[in-house]
Amino acid sequence: MAGCTAEESAPETPEGVRVYVGTGSDDPEAGIYRFRFAPRTGALTPVGSVTPTMNPTYLTLSEEGRHLYSVNETADSAMVSAFAVDPDTGDLTRLNQVAARGGAPCYISMDATGRWVFVANYLGGNLAVFPVQGDGSLGAATQVVSHTGSGADPERQTAPHAHYVHVDPQNRYVLAADLGIDEIRVYPFDAARGRLDTAAVRRVETPPGTGPRHLSVHPNGEIVYMIGELGGTVTAYDYEAETGRMTPRQTVRTVPEDFDGAARSADIHVHPSGNFVYASNRGDANGIVHYRVDDTGTLTAAGRQREQIEWPRHFAIAPGGEHLLVANRHADRITVYRIHPGTGALTFTGQTATVPAPTNITFAPTAPRPQTEP
Repeated sequence: MAGCTAEESAPETPEGVRVYVGTGSDDPEAGIYRFRFAPRTGALTPVGSVTPTMNPTYLTLSEEGRHLYSVNETADSAMVSAFAVDPDTGDLTRLNQVAARGGAPCYISMDATGRWVFVANYLGGNLAVFPVQGDGSLGAATQVVSHTGSGADPERQTAPHAHYVHVDPQNRYVLAADLGIDEIRVYPFDAARGRLDTAAVRRVETPPGTGPRHLSVHPNGEIVYMIGELGGTVTAYDYEAETGRMTPRQTVRTVPEDFDGAARSADIHVHPSGNFVYASNRGDANGIVHYRVDDTGTLTAAGRQREQIEWPRHFAIAPGGEHLLVANRHADRITVYRIHPGTGALTFTGQTATVPAPTNITFAPTAPRPQTEP
């Protein structure tokens, strides 16, 4: 439904994929919005009412889709929220909130066991680990790992700014990107105790002024792609799953060679096929750029889409890999693009959905429910 708003809700139907959208409008009455996404048409239909919560700028769902967790991105007294998901309607019920243990939490993820939640605190310059209780609620942080140092940029890198934290596909190492100190940190992870081994951490330094923001792992688990917000670059790393070692192999730009401005690069995702990598730029370079991936993981610039894109803080590839959805924070809308299966090129479908300051798009698990006997 083009140009729809949450107030124009339609009844939820079994067709389509459930989608949750986080926002950052500084309005406590806004919060998490819910849609149905139709894979065949790319249409987004709003469902149900908004779940009020302050600045849920990043979300994560448990593997089975029964619980949703969000940061509440505020500079002071920041929180992390836990919600129960109604399996039939998708409605959210708040379970609890706990202190984020740092200002401006901007990323949240879960480990593969579903027992631990990780948060990156941008202003706190730290990572926090939270236990998941039996009812899906969160316990208080059991570990807070503070980063130290600074970077080359006198405005953005005067202190640590943790911006990404996620466990690797083997659930053995936690990868963290810190924009403020130009480092990716690889922490051995004890899934039984929910502990990051700070003594054995690997520190992967990036060129001064890169500003590591987000990472995305290739489906083969052997390559990690990093987007640098300040440098306007994407770097490919060879990744050794047994040791957690990351070795840089290639760096490409997210902007044209003659670009003169601030890239403000933001998000990065590998296509499920492993054949394409997509990255977003904001501001002067608004748009989504994509790269071809060859058999070795090497990137070649392949195209750029700017139509109807304004400040794409986040984007997501829909299950099945046929569409890409963009959260245009400064335009108060989500826009939908079809992905060409052969080239990876993006074509605007004309489908949009109105959401105040969208900052995250999270698809619910799509595994079919068990069928009852007739």
